[in-house]
Amino acid sequence: MNNSENRKLGTFSLAALLVSAHYGLGFLLGTGEKALTLGVAGSLYAVSLGLGTIALLVLAKFYWNEVEQIWTLLGNRYGNQVKILLGLMSWSSLIGIESVQIIAGAFILKVLGIPVLPSMVILTILFAIVSLLPVEKASRIFQGLLLFNILALLYGLWVLQGLPDYLRSPLEFIPSLQQVNPPNIVGISVSTILLVMIDMKYQQFVVQAKDVRSLYQGCVLAAILLLLLAFLPSSVVVVAKNAGILPAGIDGKETIPYILSWIGGGSNQPIGMILIAALIVPALGVGSSVLRMQNKTVFDLGIVPTSTKNRLLVGVMNASLGLAVALKGGSIINLIVLFYSAYVSAALIPFVAYILLEVGVYTFSGFSVRSSLMVGSIAALGMLILILIMPDFVFLGSAELTLMIIGIGFGSVGLLAGQIIEKSLPESKVGEEV
Repeated sequence: MNNSENRKLGTFSLAALLVSAHYGLGFLLGTGEKALTLGVAGSLYAVSLGLGTIALLVLAKFYWNEVEQIWTLLGNRYGNQVKILLGLMSWSSLIGIESVQIIAGAFILKVLGIPVLPSMVILTILFAIVSLLPVEKASRIFQGLLLFNILALLYGLWVLQGLPDYLRSPLEFIPSLQQVNPPNIVGISVSTILLVMIDMKYQQFVVQAKDVRSLYQGCVLAAILLLLLAFLPSSVVVVAKNAGILPAGIDGKETIPYILSWIGGGSNQPIGMILIAALIVPALGVGSSVLRMQNKTVFDLGIVPTSTKNRLLVGVMNASLGLAVALKGGSIINLIVLFYSAYVSAALIPFVAYILLEVGVYTFSGFSVRSSLMVGSIAALGMLILILIMPDFVFLGSAELTLMIIGIGFGSVGLLAGQIIEKSLPESKVGEEV
């Protein structure tokens, strides 16, 4: 990543890549699922992605100058333990994204009459197989199919005479949030915005901007595009619901696939089948791509020696973890944001400590930062597992907010306690690298 020759992205190229980093099946089907019961308020997560991209402007030049990934930057400053822990937290967040692709794919196939459980198992196996194949360049095909789906949804709005509803939706968004529990609003929006600011999915594209002007313009354009896209799935679902085309008792996760099949004349008609296929193929592409990133992270951190056998074993392990979470079920958006919250909760305090050092405000010792990351990671992962097993084990009515309060709280205590120990034992070697 540190080769300046890679800096070739202009404004539009950067914006397209930033949008594609988060506009996927989780965004599309998850927003549709929420919109079935919440209307325009179902776009909260999608809107938060756009707001997060605006907030990214604060750190964009820092990333562009530093180039290296966050775990490398902090690892170089505070030790290899920090790099490995941050890498593992990033890896764990990908489990949630993988599970969402499995869920999304299964509910797309459900529209074709295929049972959900067998679909999840088969899709997981396919993800694992494709992740071991060198098909990274096919990502443009998957992005093209998602663009095709955007056009299909716009066509659906036109057919249902819902374009005025879409144009009004941004004005209706804030009032519609009154039906959402305030802690849920805070949990989803804050964790998503923070995730965008410190997530390496965005950072990898930001550092490739050809100059600072393209960097800022690309981020602003991406934010505008995401905010425009945020209201498309929810508007389609609301209009379709009002038009009475959705069958009674439909699961929220299958609303977008069902509407697309309806636009094509039904899931048993050629155009309907093409529209469904144009959803399931990106699911296969994104799912295998996420799994490939998980596998690469494990080997990049040096946790497991690289070999053909280990590549297979790590791939199977990562796929199995994604399937296990998918089988637990739950809302797509809440599942995505819950795993985002775990990474944010662990990484935020050490990253803030690093930024304070870089701008010359305050220097926390390496020991205190390592303590913060260790304590915060354990607390965040422990709470994540607990919430997955016992979904009702939350306070303030929001799983995401509960996780962030616990993770960031323990991380802050770990940082301050480490600093106090360091200051009170100046002659000790507690702060030295190990």
